[in-house]
Amino acid sequence: MGLEKVAMRRRREGTTDYRQRLSLLRSARPRLVVRKSDRHFTAQLVEYRDQGDDVIESTHSSELEGYGWLGGSGNTPAAYLTGYLLATRTGVDEAVLDVGLQKVDRGASLFAVAVGAREAGISLPLGGEVTPSEERMRGEHIAAYAEEGDFAKYRERGLDPSDLPDHFESVRERVCEETAGG
Repeated sequence: MGLEKVAMRRRREGTTDYRQRLSLLRSARPRLVVRKSDRHFTAQLVEYRDQGDDVIESTHSSELEGYGWLGGSGNTPAAYLTGYLLATRTGVDEAVLDVGLQKVDRGASLFAVAVGAREAGISLPLGGEVTPSEERMRGEHIAAYAEEGDFAKYRERGLDPSDLPDHFESVRERVCEETAGG
């Protein structure tokens, strides 16, 4: 199927906002494409080419397990670490955020991916009023809720949820060390 037919189908189905896409492409910078499923985050650095988009680098939150992550892969700390991991793997200096058609609110975990990428060295235009607080990105809200909530999966993996902020910091340091050496 030709690119024109694909574009028309995606426009008809409402799966692509072409006005938003055009404004992102006009920036002439790579796009940090962030998508969230029920349990995971995917982050990609994508460049536009005439033949179609070219994925420079891609990271999935499930990859964090390889760095010792014992927390959930769909929460705000995992989102931050996914963006951080992506940025440490590539030499891209700047990008623009592309969240597609996903509904986002102020402080949404999608923005934590962008903050992680930015803190690992990618320049991203991003207003501080939309990003989650540093406490949420470190998982302090989860640790505070640990006594009230059921965190059986965390405990099965060997992580006391009240230790999540410290665990977050140790995994972040491990990502930084291992990707700097690679």
